[in-house]
Amino acid sequence: MPAGETAVILAEMKGQAVCRSHELVPGQLLLAADQILELDGDMLGKPASRDEAADQLARLAGREHRLLTAAVMFRDGARIWHHLATNSLHVRAMTETEIDTYLDVIGEAALWSPGSYQIEGAGMHLFSRIEGCHYSILGLPLVEITGFLRAHGLSVAPSGGGRE
Repeated sequence: MPAGETAVILAEMKGQAVCRSHELVPGQLLLAADQILELDGDMLGKPASRDEAADQLARLAGREHRLLTAAVMFRDGARIWHHLATNSLHVRAMTETEIDTYLDVIGEAALWSPGSYQIEGAGMHLFSRIEGCHYSILGLPLVEITGFLRAHGLSVAPSGGGRE
């Protein structure tokens, strides 16, 4: 099964699990998301250990991969919309020492995402090129989600925290 299809199915399964396990208000929207990292046709998930994180980073070093982010919207337990964002990221060449130092810096956070990098923090320096949507790389294709919400009459205007 293609990685993009897998990401959508995983997001849908998460959403269905929440719909089954929580009492939702009729008409309430529920958003679920998931990501898959694809390298040479292989799908990489979240590493289970520091050693696995180091292996993932060594495998990605000097290479380009795709990060696929799926978002699925539900209403009343049924899928009503989905979006799949495809991002292309090129990890710069790294030595084993650089990988170990990076893992020392981010600690347990290396286990939180496929590829073992935290692009929103210390992981930014691992990349030589990034193509795609910043928000979808972080885990939610917010531009498309807010477009869906606006198209369905829901306000997505900013509130508070900004200059008046």
